[in-house]
Amino acid sequence: MPQPVDIVVYTTATCPYCIRAKALLHARGLDFAEIAVDGDPAAREAMMLRAGGRRTVPQIFFGETHIGGCDDLHALDARGELETALADAAR
Repeated sequence: MPQPVDIVVYTTATCPYCIRAKALLHARGLDFAEIAVDGDPAAREAMMLRAGGRRTVPQIFFGETHIGGCDDLHALDARGELETALADAAR
C-alpha cells in the first residue's frame, strides 16, 4: 500500500489499544511516527489540542487529518477504506 502522507500515533507504553493500532499499521506496511505522551505533559497537551480535546490514546493522524483512536482505525480498515483515507489526507 503506498503511503503518500505522514502518519502520527500518540501513545503510552502500556496501552493495549496503542499496541493494537501500531500492529495494524505494521501489518499494512505503513510507517508512522510514534509520540509517547506518558510522562510528558507537554506532548499530551499538544495531542489534546490537535485531537479536539480527546485525552485517550492512541490518537492517530494521517497528515493533518484526525483519524481517531484504535477502534476508528480498525473500522476504517475493516471497511476497506484505509488506503482511501491516506490518499484523501494527502490532498
